[in-house]
Order: sequence, then C-alpha cells, then structure tokens
Amino acid sequence: MSRQLYEHLKSLTTEQRNRRSVNLDRLDVPAILKLINSEDNRVPAAVAKVLPQIAAAAEMIIRSFRSGGRLIYAGAGTSGRLGVLDAAECPPTFGVPAGMVCGIIAGGRRTLVRSREGVEDDTVAAVRDIEKLKPRRIDTVIGIAASGRTPYPLAVLRRTKRSGAATVFLACNELPEIPAFIDLVINPILGPEVLTGSTRMKAGTACKMILNMLSTTSMVQIGKCYGNLMVDLRATSEKLAERSKGILVETIGVSYQQANRLLKQSHGEVKTAIIMQLTAVDYFKAKQLLAEASGRLNAILQRQRTPRSH
Repeated sequence: MSRQLYEHLKSLTTEQRNRRSVNLDRLDVPAILKLINSEDNRVPAAVAKVLPQIAAAAEMIIRSFRSGGRLIYAGAGTSGRLGVLDAAECPPTFGVPAGMVCGIIAGGRRTLVRSREGVEDDTVAAVRDIEKLKPRRIDTVIGIAASGRTPYPLAVLRRTKRSGAATVFLACNELPEIPAFIDLVINPILGPEVLTGSTRMKAGTACKMILNMLSTTSMVQIGKCYGNLMVDLRATSEKLAERSKGILVETIGVSYQQANRLLKQSHGEVKTAIIMQLTAVDYFKAKQLLAEASGRLNAILQRQRTPRSH
C-alpha cells in the first residue's frame, strides 16, 4: 500500500514541483512575496472554470435549507478547518441556528488549533463523527480534500450517502474516477504550490473562496439579506450592534436615535425592525409577516407596495 500511495501522490498536481519556485530558498524577501502573490493570482481564474459545479452545489444546499435540512462540511487539516470556519461564521452573519451549518474535522476540536498527523486516515472516526450528526435525506454534506484522496472526508461521504443526503466533494486535483456515493465534484485545478505539497496555500485559498460562495449564495437565496445588507445578523458584539443601527439608518431613513429605539422594540432583530417601521405594525405582526414570506423581506415590502428607501 505504501508504494501504491507513493506512486499516486506523485501523480497529483498538488504534489508536483512548481517550476517557477524551484529557486525559492535563494530568493530575497520581496522576490518570495512577489512569487507567492503571482501564484495566488491564478486562483480566481481556476475557480471561475468550475462555477457551473459551484452553482449546482449551491442549488443542493438551497433545497436542503428550504426543506429544513443542514449543510455539513467534513475535512482533515486545512480543509477541515476551513469548513469549520465557514460554519462558525454563519450564525452571526445570517442569524441562523448553530446547527444549520456544521463542520466536522478529523481529530476533533483539538486539531483546530494544533495539527495531529495521521487523523486524516482514520475512517472509523469519520463514520463515528458523521453518525453523531444523524445525517438525513434533506441534508447536503460537502467533503473537502485538496488532494482528492483523503480517507476521512471520503468515508464521511460514503456513510452519508446511505442516508440519502446530497453529497459534494471539493478537491483540487483531477479524480481518476468518481465514486458512486458522490453526487457532485467541484475540482478547481490550481497547479503546483509555491512550496511543494503545501495545499494550505493556493488550494486552501480556492477552497475558502468556494465555501464563501456556497454559503453566501445559499443564504441570500433563502432571504437572509436585503439588497446586499446583512439584515439577519446577530448583534453579538458592539460592532455588530452599531452595524445593525447603520443598516436601519440606511434602509428606512431613520435617525441614529430612532434606529436604537427600533432595535430595542424588535429585540435586536434588524429585519423585524424594518418591517415594523415601513408597514406600521407591531413586533408580533412583523414576525408573522416574516413567517408567511419565508423570511424574505423584499416579498413583504413589495406586497405592501412600499418602495425601498435606499
């Protein structure tokens, strides 16, 4: 098996030597930075080539959310950390429950801050980790592996498919074959890394970009923004509280003091405050209108024939 894996790794684009960086250790600081920046500039173009696959994955996630399902990320090392990071950002940004977007990482929480080699090969732990979340047919599960061969996320997807959930695999290499338990593959090809095999670099950047696109697009489609404003954000910090007031000032033309008062009346819910002000209803009626419109602020305001103020 070791020889077989050795030969397989040699064939991966992410494991190849980058001809443009073979003299990396002989460059001065400005030259190293210029080289890394030049290679990073290749990432957006590679991501652009897989936009149709990203769109297909986003549609899967949107269907899951609209059915009451979840988005679950799974990965090892950098890939796992990126999934957990994106999941962690969704509640404060979009005001969703913590369990709506989940991230699991090989080795568990400890590997978020300290690498533990070998955990990526633990397929028994992978099955155990995903089973704890009890995947359902209405969920979408995304395995992330820059190499395209990491056992942990592949084991998660294999087990997930038994539940009927949609399965997506995000990799940065061509796959010789696509296993039957994977519904969709997203694989931007980025070329060799500046530092050979260090997929925390271009591959990591590409994965972060794609996860941002998937979660943001999905949340927008289920009504978590108004225009390009985060009207479902949670004011969990001073900065977010002031941002909430700023959104009210901009969207409905109230003063800072009025925005502050409205936020208190709406229990800190920006979207509810906007409805209360523009449709002249109380908190409970505003919540009812939101529920009837599946949370889409635009739909409520159009129905009320109230033009936007911004």
